[in-house]
Amino acid sequence: MPPEAPRPYVPAERDIPELTLKAIGLGLLFGIVFGAPNAYLGLRAGLTVSTSIPVAVMTVAMFRLLRRTGREGTILEANLAQTTGSASSSLASGVIFTLPALFMWGMPPDLLQMVLLALCGGLLGVLFMIPLREYLIVQAHDRLPYPEGTACAEVLKASQGGGAQAGHVFLGLGLGAAFKALTSWLRIIPDSLSLALPWPRKAEVSMDLSAALFGVGYILGPRVATIMVGGGLLSALVIIPFIAWWGDGRPDPLFPETVKTIAAMSTGELWNRYVRYIGAGAVATAGIITLLRSLPVMIASFRAGAARFGRPAGAAGSPVSRTQLDLPYAFLGVGVIVITLVMALVPQVFSVIHGVPHQLAAALCVVVFSFFFVTVAARIVGLVGVTSNPTSGMTIAALLGTATIFLAIGWTDATGKAAALMVGCVVAISASISGDMSQDLKTGYLLGATPRSQQLAQLAGVLTSATFVCLSVLLLAETFGFGGKDLPAPQATLMKLVIDGVIDQSLPWGLVGIGAGLALLAELLRIPSLPFAVGVYLPLSTMTPIFLGGLLRWLLTRRQTATQADARTERGVLLGSGFVGGEGLLGVGLAGAAFALSRKPEGFGHDWAGEAGAWLMGAAAFALLVSWFAGRVRAPRPGPSRT
Repeated sequence: MPPEAPRPYVPAERDIPELTLKAIGLGLLFGIVFGAPNAYLGLRAGLTVSTSIPVAVMTVAMFRLLRRTGREGTILEANLAQTTGSASSSLASGVIFTLPALFMWGMPPDLLQMVLLALCGGLLGVLFMIPLREYLIVQAHDRLPYPEGTACAEVLKASQGGGAQAGHVFLGLGLGAAFKALTSWLRIIPDSLSLALPWPRKAEVSMDLSAALFGVGYILGPRVATIMVGGGLLSALVIIPFIAWWGDGRPDPLFPETVKTIAAMSTGELWNRYVRYIGAGAVATAGIITLLRSLPVMIASFRAGAARFGRPAGAAGSPVSRTQLDLPYAFLGVGVIVITLVMALVPQVFSVIHGVPHQLAAALCVVVFSFFFVTVAARIVGLVGVTSNPTSGMTIAALLGTATIFLAIGWTDATGKAAALMVGCVVAISASISGDMSQDLKTGYLLGATPRSQQLAQLAGVLTSATFVCLSVLLLAETFGFGGKDLPAPQATLMKLVIDGVIDQSLPWGLVGIGAGLALLAELLRIPSLPFAVGVYLPLSTMTPIFLGGLLRWLLTRRQTATQADARTERGVLLGSGFVGGEGLLGVGLAGAAFALSRKPEGFGHDWAGEAGAWLMGAAAFALLVSWFAGRVRAPRPGPSRT
């Protein structure tokens, strides 16, 4: 017997405005506001955050402003706006996980190619979700909670009594941008702090002064943030000192380094030449472990997805309620065929693949891998949420499969690597979008939205955001480059290492094996291996503000009632999302200005204060930011009551 369906907030028989130009327009606007910043965050820290709730509350706030003109929106319009806007963040995840590797190989794609790859992946992700909706959202609604989708529905319901929560997002946007201006535009304070320790050898602790990373830590919570910083401390205080001790006195460089001896290398050089490979092995192994653990779910989801293609949208002759209307399967079939033909026939999509037969083979790989991982991602998101969706692990699996095929057929030059990465890019985007789409459909299911309207809204979000996200990535590449201090692009670097390792067979497999062993050890100790591995892979400076954000959330909620703790968590998540958006927007804006002026902003600088003075100013400024954040979360200003 199928489970009893929950009663939607808006009954199926009630028809209120939903798919309107107002809702789509606000969704597109807020998608741009959060899509580009999420791309920036992913390129800097290797992770992104879900933006459904911030977009939802900002939409509600805008609707309240429109009330004065008699054009206040409905709750279903607000849901359509967040469905449209959230597409940009998920699309950004897939783009930044893969395409920066092309820039690192010296094969930069142009804007047209980036947009085409993003569109193909995004559209496939939305289309493949059409037959899965009834199974994942309706039939399995009691088994798949979709935590972030359910939370978004509750926020929208609560916002019907007042729009005060949106103020936290707007304040966060302003403060995040202002703090970023101090570090990267005016340069009055440093953007990071570091302290060399007297013992052990070449040990160093550091912290990025980043409002966005602090906000991410609060969003992730204390447990995940602590695990991530634990991995970072292992790299900084154990692995690097051990390498320095072990290599002391060795007269020759140690592979993969070919010039400097270990004794002559700095802490940063040791991390770049050795620890990065250990971290890559840990992340890749953790991603594969995550997939293997989800294997039963993957198989069940794939079978369910395949079975849905053989079923009609509704029983013949029986009416379909508004809340069960999907886009027709004919739309799905035609859409997939068109996208496949575009990938096979348009040379700008896979620019390095010459000849229709080869392009068609790559296109078919994309469609097969995409359908498989769409079903997987949508199911996993139902259990752990969008933020924890292991997109990188699925991308690694797709890249390993594609690169192995290319190695077997002898396609081992630079174009073969680029082609494998492009296939992985489309797959990564489709998996990321499908996870977001399934979450939005869960929100709509609880609110009483029309699935067809949400599917069209997501398609609109993909079509629009692809250009803005890719343009942001291109501007950041032209201004700062990828793989350096400003934008390390950790996930794309990992994908590059995977492809290089399979096709060139030149990776330092000993270091990779050590990383794999660390991931397996974490699993044996019942420590979530993926966040731990990310901590090992990324610099400690990135993990430190994330940890502080998680620690503050624990301090502010540990002795509160459940209601008080939930309220403080919600306020902090909204403020933290604003920090992410504000810093990211200014970062992209600075990149655009630098590109237009052909130079980075020099600012005033902080050399006049001396090294110690600049350090103290940076620490004091960050402490003031954290103090303000804590005060706002603890005791917000009175606002309109919520019902």
